[in-house]
Amino acid sequence: MSASGIYGDLRACAAIVSHVDLRLGARAGAVFDAQIAAGNGRFVGIRYQTGLDKDPGIRATRTNPTPGLMADKTWREGFAELARRNLTFDAWAYHPQLAEVGDLAAAFPGTSIVLDHVGGPLGYASYASRHDEVFTTWKKSMTELARRPNISVKVGGLGMAMGWFDFYQRPSPPSSQMLADAFRPWVETCIYLFGAERCMFESNFPVDKITSGYGVLWNAFKRLAAKASAGEKTALFSGTAARVYRLDLATR
Repeated sequence: MSASGIYGDLRACAAIVSHVDLRLGARAGAVFDAQIAAGNGRFVGIRYQTGLDKDPGIRATRTNPTPGLMADKTWREGFAELARRNLTFDAWAYHPQLAEVGDLAAAFPGTSIVLDHVGGPLGYASYASRHDEVFTTWKKSMTELARRPNISVKVGGLGMAMGWFDFYQRPSPPSSQMLADAFRPWVETCIYLFGAERCMFESNFPVDKITSGYGVLWNAFKRLAAKASAGEKTALFSGTAARVYRLDLATR
């Protein structure tokens, strides 16, 4: 409907990232084909939530993943169907699982993998009193992932209730400067390790709206990118996403 022009010059929804149950194995290919047809040129890939932790206090993601799912033979048969169609894979995993993401990237070097939410650092339940340890472990894992050229990172999702920040519990919402100061270690580590050309800012709305307004969050990203070059800013705010998801921004 946006493309019809009825609503003005805005061209929203340049691409669609959906979900396909890769536990179907090779049969997932038929589902991909159906989604490609239904997407009318916009379907570019899927996201799969594999978040699971041995701590029972950590919420598993909605797909009810089993331990080691990303290494499962049948699941990987489904994953292999992505490359055959030049589709991307968004990985939503928790930080203790990042080595599994790395193994997946190594096994399928021709598939573009987007790591969501800076790699899902956990900071609640048994991780609540171990923030320094978690950051160190996360950074080490991210350093290893950065060696895989087919992995890029969505830099955002830090406003979720993952145990790191309590802005959503405070009586008044944070300013963009407060968010920038809080998020800086995570954001700058990602950009340093992967480079701006493999990082993209993400709002993660509506989930992150428990922490701040949409404009405030993007202003925080602007503050975090203030010292970046013009080329780096383009990559972070649009270029990386356009390349990874194959968007033609000239027509937007």
